[in-house]
Amino acid sequence: MGKYLIRRFIQLLVVSFIISVLVFMLVHLLPGDPTTQILGANDTAANRAILLKQLGLNLPLWHQYTIWLNAAFHGNLGTSYLNHESVTHILATGAPVSIELILISQLIAFAIAIPLALVVSRKPNRWLDNISTTSTFGLLALPPFVVAPILVAVFAVGLGWFPATGYTPFTQAPLTNLHEMILPSVAITAGSIAVYFRLLRSDLISTLQQDFITMARSKGLSTTRIMWRHAFRPSSFSLLAAAGINIGSLIAGTFVVELLFAMPGIGYALVQAVEQRDYLVVQGISLVVAIAFVVIQFIIDFIFTIVDPRVVRE
Repeated sequence: MGKYLIRRFIQLLVVSFIISVLVFMLVHLLPGDPTTQILGANDTAANRAILLKQLGLNLPLWHQYTIWLNAAFHGNLGTSYLNHESVTHILATGAPVSIELILISQLIAFAIAIPLALVVSRKPNRWLDNISTTSTFGLLALPPFVVAPILVAVFAVGLGWFPATGYTPFTQAPLTNLHEMILPSVAITAGSIAVYFRLLRSDLISTLQQDFITMARSKGLSTTRIMWRHAFRPSSFSLLAAAGINIGSLIAGTFVVELLFAMPGIGYALVQAVEQRDYLVVQGISLVVAIAFVVIQFIIDFIFTIVDPRVVRE
C-alpha cells in the first residue's frame, strides 16, 4: 500500500503543477487588462503603462508565473487589484459558505439515494423500482440553474417558506443558517441523488445474486442485516467513485447557485473577479479549487485501498 500511495502522491504533485500552469495561462488569455478597471476615468496610455509596470504585468509571462508560483508556495496568493483585499482572506471568507453548501447537498443526496436503493433493489422491476428509476432519470435533466429559479418561485416567492437570498454564518445563528441553506442545497443535489441511486441500485441487484448472499440467507439472517452487512459494502465502490468525481460538477453547481441566491461563497467571488478582470483573485481561487479537487481524488483513492485492498494490487 505504501508504494501505491507514494505513486499516487507523485501523480498529485505533477497534476498540481500542470494545473498551476494552465490556470495562469488561461487567466492571462482573458481579453483586456485590470488597469482599465483600476484607473477608471484616469485610463490613459501613460497611466496604463505606469500601472502595468507597478503590477508587474509588463514582464514576460514565464517571469510573472515564477513570481506568482513562488509566492503561492509561501501561502501568498496575491492581493486584489481593486479592493486590495488578499486572495487568502477572500478564500477564507468564501470557503465556509461553499463547503457547507456542498456538504449539506451531499448529506441530502446520500440520505435519499442510499435508503431508496436498498429498498428497491430487493424487489427490482416492481412498481416502486419503476417509479424511482423514472423519477431519478428526470432529475438528471435538471441542472442547478434550472432547479434554483423553480425552487425560489415555489417555496420562497409562492409559499414563503424559505428566503430567496441571503446567508447567515452558522456560528451566529445555526437555525437561521440551516433554514437559508435548504433551497440552495436542494438546487445542486438533484443530479447527485439520481447518479448515486442508479449506481447503487445496479450494483446491489448484482451483489444480491452472488453466492455469499445466498449463503447468508440460508443461515437465517434478516433481510436488513444482509442488506447492510453483506450487500452494501461490496456495492459501494461505484458510489465512492461517483462521489469523488461528482465534486467537480458540485463545485461548478455551487458557483451558479451562489450567484442566484446571492451567497458570499467562493463562486460568487470568482464571478465578480472575472467580470472585473481581477487576475490575481481569479488565479488564486481557480488554483485552490482545482488542487482541492485533485486532493479529494487522492483521498477517495486512499479510501478505496481501505474498502477494497485489491485496488493496490491492480
